[in-house]
Amino acid sequence: MDFGVVLQTNPPAARVVQLAQLAEAHGFSHVWTFDSHLLWEEPYVIHSAILAETKRVTVGPFVTNPATRDWTVTASVFATLNEMYGNRTICGIGRGDSAVRVTNGSPVTMAELRESIHVIRELANSRSVQYKGATLRFPWSRGSRLDLWVAAYGPMALKVAGEVGDGFILQLADVDIAAWMIRTVKDAAAAAGRDPESLAFCVAAPMYIGEDRQHMRDQCRWFGGMVGNHVADIVAKYGHHGAIPDALSDYIAGRTGYDYNTHGRAENDHVDFVPDEIVDRFCVLGSAADHIAKLEQLRELGVTQFAGYLQHDSKEETLRVYGETVIPALQTHLTAKS
Repeated sequence: MDFGVVLQTNPPAARVVQLAQLAEAHGFSHVWTFDSHLLWEEPYVIHSAILAETKRVTVGPFVTNPATRDWTVTASVFATLNEMYGNRTICGIGRGDSAVRVTNGSPVTMAELRESIHVIRELANSRSVQYKGATLRFPWSRGSRLDLWVAAYGPMALKVAGEVGDGFILQLADVDIAAWMIRTVKDAAAAAGRDPESLAFCVAAPMYIGEDRQHMRDQCRWFGGMVGNHVADIVAKYGHHGAIPDALSDYIAGRTGYDYNTHGRAENDHVDFVPDEIVDRFCVLGSAADHIAKLEQLRELGVTQFAGYLQHDSKEETLRVYGETVIPALQTHLTAKS
């Protein structure tokens, strides 16, 4: 299992770069950032700084969307970063949440998501593509490589992830829900004639190493509110039962609205509808042993990366314990002599 860390690009940007360097020092393979251009600083500018100040980690947005930038511009960013830093980028992509809703926009359609993945992938992998009636490619790009991982919850988005994604991103760490989601994506991949095992499967959730469970819950309750935005869309379209597991849809019954001004922040003040049980199920909280036990369950389901959100008041300590205890416990153990 690989390990990623998900950062917000809050100023100062130097702090984001510092956390990325610390994550690399503690053995994380991926550094991801939010992509919401009004709520936080521009991620791709900071990605360049992270790549310049690290040697090994792969860097990308968690997640971008096809609505806020022209697809060819997005592809150009990745191809340029790859030329500069040696194919150390990755692209998480979804239909759009905060980046489009803050500007009173709407998530893109599934058809647009599917087409954008194709256009961005071809161009960012130094290939030509048909786009708006013309054949396009970057004449300056040679040997660039980019995978696109699709973030999804609902049945149609899960289908897109299985049919065209290089990987699937599930933003919650509930073991039962993850099993259902992964199986759905794998079934879609198989039905499309793809090898389901060729996809990456990334589970993402707040990770907090600590002893005071109520404090950890309160620091991470925002995550249930964020997930609830996507769940509310699915329930509005499909109803409360059938499209997704009841365990995912039932908890938003008390949801009355959402304020994006505190989106993804521990001080989020409108997520009282998220019960402690959901925080415990959706997040990874507690001692190192608690984290290892839950991550082992997820690994057994086929999860290939755990990406931990680091939006709380114990960032350095959580990274340290992961580097010294959690990550080694989930890696293959080799012996010098047998």
